[in-house]
Parts: sequence; C-alpha cells; structure tokens
Amino acid sequence: MDVIELIGGLGTGLVGGFTSGLLGVTPGGGLVVFAVMLLGAEQHAAQGLSLVAQIPPTSAAGIRRYWDSGSRVTAAALLWLGVGFLVGGVAGALMANWATAAVLQWSYVVYLLMLDALLLRRRQAKESAEAGGAAPEPGRAALLAVGCAAGVSSGFLGIGGGLATVVGLSAVLGMAQHRAQMISLALTMVPTTLPSAWVYWRHGAMPAWPVLVAVIAGLVVGTDIGARLANRVPPERLRVLLVGFVSLMAVCMTLKALG
Repeated sequence: MDVIELIGGLGTGLVGGFTSGLLGVTPGGGLVVFAVMLLGAEQHAAQGLSLVAQIPPTSAAGIRRYWDSGSRVTAAALLWLGVGFLVGGVAGALMANWATAAVLQWSYVVYLLMLDALLLRRRQAKESAEAGGAAPEPGRAALLAVGCAAGVSSGFLGIGGGLATVVGLSAVLGMAQHRAQMISLALTMVPTTLPSAWVYWRHGAMPAWPVLVAVIAGLVVGTDIGARLANRVPPERLRVLLVGFVSLMAVCMTLKALG
C-alpha cells in the first residue's frame, strides 16, 4: 500500500461524495467509475468498494443541507423504498458474482444510457411542486417498485442505487427534483447495501482497508460540499447536470470496456 493509492482513494471519495451531494445520486455510481479509472481496480473489486463505502452514514451532512432548505421525506416512504431495495440488492449481488467483468462493464453502460433516456423524457414539473412537499406522496407499490429497481442496480452494478432512486422518483413518479435527491440520500442512512456488500466480501471482491478508509473520508467531505451547492442551483439546472453526469460516466465506462 503506497501513498499514491491512498491519495487516489481520497480523491475517489471526494469526487463521488461531491456528485452525491450535488445530484443526490448516492456516491455509488461515481465511485465505481473513479475506482476503475483512478485506482485501476478490477470491476468486481470496484463494485465491492462502492457498496462497502456506502454502509457508514457518509451522507448525513448532505441530508441536513437539503432538510434545512425545506426538502422533506416521510418514514413510510423510506420504509417501502428500503424494503424493495433490500430484496433487489441481494438478487443483484448474487447475479453479479456469476457475471464476468466485461458483462458488468457493458451492463453498466446500458444502464446509464437507459437512465439518460428517462431523464430526457421527463416532463417539466410545476414550480409549486419544487417547494418540496406539494407533490402527492407516491403509493406503496410505486415506492416498492422504485426501491426494487434501485436495489437490483445497486447489487448488480455496485452503484448504491441512488441514480435509479432519483430517476425513478423524479422522472417516473414526477416528484420534485430537490425532494427526490433528498430522499435518495436519506435512503443511504439505512445500511441497505450491507447484504449485497457481504455477498461481494464473501467472494473476495474487496479493496485494502486503508484505501477504503480514505474513500469514506473523502465521501464525508465531498457530500457536504456538493449538498451546499445543490441548494443554490435551480431544479431544472440540476436535471441538466444529472444528465451530463450520467452521460460522462457512460462514456468513461464505454472506453474502459473497449480498452
């Protein structure tokens, strides 16, 4: 273990945390890409790192920033999202450990392109809905479905499910952007990635502890900075940034899969 790897881990955590706080996507998606690109991690190891790094409550500072700005989440919404996430996460992790690294990389690219398509089709939300409580609460079945889809993507691709949660709540269910992002971060306070992280751990897809600690430290700082900025950015601008972020990750993973 050398200083370069520790710096790379810290940088990976900072960038992943910043995008998490800014876009509410949980750090998983960025962590996988940056662990592969910056640390040179093998795909399974990068996904294992991402899932384990999300077990500590690194998003607490970011959640407080959204809460202070008026975005709220009910316990019932978190419950149904969390139940779906747990079930989907275990199923996805089991499937991932039977897949090759190439299959996971290309699945990641396809997944990101699908999210981009959903975001681009999202209808404009009314200004009153952006206030963070005006939109009607989604039903249990819808929340379970979003949670399950996010869980499968989390377990199979090691991304934490935040992207799928934000897109599912905002683009599919029509929830206000800031509120969807706050709920996505709040979901990470429950250790929903623990079962799928354990599956990766069992199969030996884990990074060295010093790198993991450096990533977690970067996540804590980066998430707070990103959330502070997010509350100063209009919802429509956040959606544009989210599309750009997802597209950039898709390009990076495509280059990695081809290389």
